[in-house]
Amino acid sequence: MKILLLDKNHPLITEQLLAKNFVLEEDFTSSYDEVCDKIGNYDGIIIRSRIPLDKNFLEKGKNLKFIARVGAGMENIDIPVAEKLGIQLINSPEGNRDSVAEHVVGMLLILMNRLFIASQEVKNGIWKREENRGDELLGKTVGLIGYGNMGKATAKRLSGFGCKVIFHDILPGLSDEYASQVSLEELKNSADILSLHIPLTEETFYLIDKKFISEMKNDFYFVNTARGKNIETKYLVDGLKSGKVKGACLDVLEYEKSSFENIETKNDDFTYLLESEKTIVTPHIAGWTHQSKEKLAQVIVDKIVKGFAR
Repeated sequence: MKILLLDKNHPLITEQLLAKNFVLEEDFTSSYDEVCDKIGNYDGIIIRSRIPLDKNFLEKGKNLKFIARVGAGMENIDIPVAEKLGIQLINSPEGNRDSVAEHVVGMLLILMNRLFIASQEVKNGIWKREENRGDELLGKTVGLIGYGNMGKATAKRLSGFGCKVIFHDILPGLSDEYASQVSLEELKNSADILSLHIPLTEETFYLIDKKFISEMKNDFYFVNTARGKNIETKYLVDGLKSGKVKGACLDVLEYEKSSFENIETKNDDFTYLLESEKTIVTPHIAGWTHQSKEKLAQVIVDKIVKGFAR
């Protein structure tokens, strides 16, 4: 099989697939149109986020048997068209679930204990103790929306901090030793911390909006390591200003480019998030550890080999 690699990834992908007699071609620079012109020559594609695989692209890939995304989200692929054309879709959420879970815990600890603020103050000769009292995770109720690979890994870790972890998911019967499944209404009534672990779909676009925030019974901390457009940022900012949202840990932003490589839009709400002491903002790196880079690649290779090696 002939496979086109459109993004740079861990070299084990190339090494292991070549060893299994796949034919590989790397193209990390060609434009969308240039790739469209040649995609019909390939049986498979391995991608991250550089090029959108829309209806036009997929229809030109007349020989495509699979698309493999090194990561979890699949929103840059027109999934209904791919399925209609019989193209198998492969992703690797197993590869960075631990990285994401640790990032969630890390951001919460930094925010709730004012670690970054206090450290910067001391480095600047400022010694404040009362002003930097922290807020413990112990005893908090954490509400997760989405209980797939990322949600489960996060629940496992937060349960170890003495949190009560509950979650809402569209699939039934997912409760385990780390978290209990509840209705969305119960989650809104109980959660002290809200964390998103969902894909970006028509149903989850701006899921967290003005109405959702107002329906949260408790003032709460908000965490997003999923997708920026899962939340309508202007209402998050309103919540932070009013105190309804006690703090926000954001690894993803509504204003990111579709490739996740930089910010596309800047406005007053974006500026507020950058300047507020109530926020921790990171550049879409929750799933981006040295270990996850290798694990993501290995999961992809294993799935391709299992499905397509001859």
